[in-house]
Amino acid sequence: MGQRGSLRAGEPPSGRLPRLERRRPRSFTEWRTLRRWGRLPPWEVEAPGFLLREARLGSGLTQEALADRLGITQQAVSRAERWGSNPTIELMRRWLSACGHRLELRAVPFPPAPAVKTGLTLQRRRRQSTDNDGG
Repeated sequence: MGQRGSLRAGEPPSGRLPRLERRRPRSFTEWRTLRRWGRLPPWEVEAPGFLLREARLGSGLTQEALADRLGITQQAVSRAERWGSNPTIELMRRWLSACGHRLELRAVPFPPAPAVKTGLTLQRRRRQSTDNDGG
């Protein structure tokens, strides 16, 4: 039936598994749970729509009540709380203020990269050390 070395049902492939890409967004419940456990991949930690939804739920507001405070429709609140939403900073500030939070944005520089030692650098150091030894 199968060729030699083919996989049977339930058997993992030998060697390293390929990285699986998500083809659909996480549900809010899954995202919130993984975030609480510290298990979200780095690129999913700050999903703006889900962060806004979490703030609204934490303040006990309904979508309708928040919409009234912001002067927008309930549908606009719903759209902004989606996985792939891209709210403006101004909307996020107003939203979080209405929920009793404040927005903090920071630009943090990367730490300096460590120096890479190449064979050429090591050869120069060896020559310098032998020159300094008087040899």
